[in-house]
Amino acid sequence: MGNKEKFFEHLEQGYAMKGDYITVGAGMLDGETLTNAFVKVPLKTMNRHGLIAGATGTGKTKTLQVLAENLSDKGIPVLLMDLKGDLSGIAQPSPGHPKIDERQEKIGLPFEAKGFPVEILSLSEQGGVRLRATVSEFGPVLLSRILDLSVTQEGIVAVIFKYCDDNKLPLLDLKDFKKVLQYATGEGKDEFQKAYGRISTSSTGTILRKVIELEQQGADLFFGEKSFDVDDLTRIDENGRGYVNIIRLTDIQDRPKLFSTFMLSLLAEIYATFPEQGDSDRPELVLFIDEAHLIFDNASKALLDQIESIVKLIRSKGIGLYFVTQNPTDVPDEVLAQLGLKIQHALRAFTAKDRKAIKLTAQNYPITEFYDTAEVLTSLGTGEALVSALDEKGRPTPLAATMMRAPMSRMDILSDSEIKDVLDNSKLIKKYNEEIDRESAYEILTEKIERAEKEAEKEKEEKSTSRRSSSRRSTRMNPVVKVLTSATFIRGVLGVLKKVIR
Repeated sequence: MGNKEKFFEHLEQGYAMKGDYITVGAGMLDGETLTNAFVKVPLKTMNRHGLIAGATGTGKTKTLQVLAENLSDKGIPVLLMDLKGDLSGIAQPSPGHPKIDERQEKIGLPFEAKGFPVEILSLSEQGGVRLRATVSEFGPVLLSRILDLSVTQEGIVAVIFKYCDDNKLPLLDLKDFKKVLQYATGEGKDEFQKAYGRISTSSTGTILRKVIELEQQGADLFFGEKSFDVDDLTRIDENGRGYVNIIRLTDIQDRPKLFSTFMLSLLAEIYATFPEQGDSDRPELVLFIDEAHLIFDNASKALLDQIESIVKLIRSKGIGLYFVTQNPTDVPDEVLAQLGLKIQHALRAFTAKDRKAIKLTAQNYPITEFYDTAEVLTSLGTGEALVSALDEKGRPTPLAATMMRAPMSRMDILSDSEIKDVLDNSKLIKKYNEEIDRESAYEILTEKIERAEKEAEKEKEEKSTSRRSSSRRSTRMNPVVKVLTSATFIRGVLGVLKKVIR
């Protein structure tokens, strides 16, 4: 048996599936694509998370697109983070191209052009369904992690939330939180000290500055009402295809704090909301986080611990997380260890540091007799990748250099008019894009402070009036005394005395 036949049989056995799966491409050996040597990812293990990595221009985004549209076709909703603005084309069918036909023929898959049901979401003022969450829903622990607070400062945040719960003060946006924070060491200082102990003004000042820093990155647009219901991410269209929810993030690339705030709150909300799935045959929702290094680069140790915990636990809810980045080393080892599917596009060795990173990356993949993994990593072409998944029993599948299939949808952005059509047909925009500013902690405390000030002013005026009245009474002479001490009376008395003496 020749080497190619042996490799074909190796893949055929390693990728034999009993349940449903996605075909991502065909195996390659010595630079040649083996037609019908299909490389597959079982739906059963797609909640075991994954990584799509590779240098710029090697095809990461198209791989993400292929996975998203095939999941949608299987009736599984998808959430995409679109930081570069090039994923919206998934709503329109591919115009086709001779090179696409040539690629698909090599793989052994017929090409079918089609668009998919898309919902465009937005964190900022860009067009799309507005994503919001209230400060109360965030909770004291998560808010403290995002603000990177000390233990003492975390305690103060917990007290703020407790005070608002005890006094029925809704914490909806950052304006509410700042108002309560200022009240705790200002007008409400005695009230707080009596109920919860003394709160340091220096600590509240530090927290306030960190909240303002978060506001500067646009978080004031994220915190508020109406809160987004994560169940709306799991919608299926009339044809049984899952919605591809695309979050437009092109204007927040330079605001990693806002991005990580949103991601952590979303994952926490999904984990708290979705029921336990156990060992199901398919995921409930799959999230693709493009430019994943934005989450990890500036994250504190506490925030990384929180992300690691959620990654470990959320798969039991039927949620798959897929990180898309240039180099696997962008993802912390603790998170990388939790990822079942690895799709590694080409890496480039321009420096000694690059060569070292390639050796480390090669060690993350199963050992194979057919490849020198480190060498293959630098020789892959555009649209080719090393793939290793988990089979239906949770075991690593054979490592395969793979010719990746082409997307069925357009590999380009939508025009402004096409985006407008998507937004006009959205059922969620009407639900979430109306701004609500109901009475909350800010308004209630402002009214309370104003009422207290008016009462204090009134009391001050009453005391002032009382003092003036008392002063007037003290200077007014008793009528009897006035008569007895008058000059006329004294002269009269003296006259009588003179007559008596005579």
